[in-house]
Amino acid sequence: MPYSYRTLADALSSAGIEDAAEEAVLLLERFCGIGRATVYCDRDRVYASPELDVAVAKRLDRYPLQYILGTWDFYGLSFEVSPDCLIPRPDTEILVEQAIRRIPPNARAVDLCTGSGCIAVSVLKNCPDVTVTALELYPDTLKLATRNAEKNGVSNRFAPMQADLLSDGIEKLAENAPYDAILSNPPYIPTETVRGLSPEVGHEPAAALDGGADGLVFYRAILENYAPLVCPGGMIILEIGYDQGDALRRLAERYTPRATFELIRDLGGRDRVVVLRIPL
Repeated sequence: MPYSYRTLADALSSAGIEDAAEEAVLLLERFCGIGRATVYCDRDRVYASPELDVAVAKRLDRYPLQYILGTWDFYGLSFEVSPDCLIPRPDTEILVEQAIRRIPPNARAVDLCTGSGCIAVSVLKNCPDVTVTALELYPDTLKLATRNAEKNGVSNRFAPMQADLLSDGIEKLAENAPYDAILSNPPYIPTETVRGLSPEVGHEPAAALDGGADGLVFYRAILENYAPLVCPGGMIILEIGYDQGDALRRLAERYTPRATFELIRDLGGRDRVVVLRIPL
């Protein structure tokens, strides 16, 4: 059916979509080929296209906007996204910011559970002499990350590696160790919590969200098995859940007792990133 900006925003709002006004603009831009300024200048102008009808129907059914659009911005870059990957989120930009600030020149880094490649590609784009090995379990997801590296002009320093963080990843990465930094936004939501998340999140790959019964399975594996691959003076930078700082501190004391531990909080004061520095 035809939509104006107003009627589309109202329809999205009635479906329980929080940022309905902004999403209405994005859908009209993408599927009707009009600019934001044009939308705002005449909010009652009616637009019609079969592609818009399909997209709106999906969104009203709470299918993620990012997958409908097919691309999403992260850290000033554009990334292809699909149900093969977790949708890049602003919280993860805090990890990227810390990595860019801290990784030394000519560093060799690893991005565990690379997903869309948003962490690795953003770091590479802002650190022109760094290389990143991007580890991912799922072949289609790794192909998507590789396309994002190509799209953003960093594929020559992006090394895709298909492996399971919980099994063969350690052996494959050990062949070229040590590394200056390990970066990761691993699955960290407790299994029971995953089941109660929003309808949109239900369309994202569960394997990219589920961190086991306590949400800490991947952190244990990283700190126990991958920390030894980091060179003296190197670092491990991890995104964590909003209430996992204390748990990560305890894991660090157990598995990396000599490393310095720093907890970075987001603008809301919630736990967000842990930085572990391996001593010289």
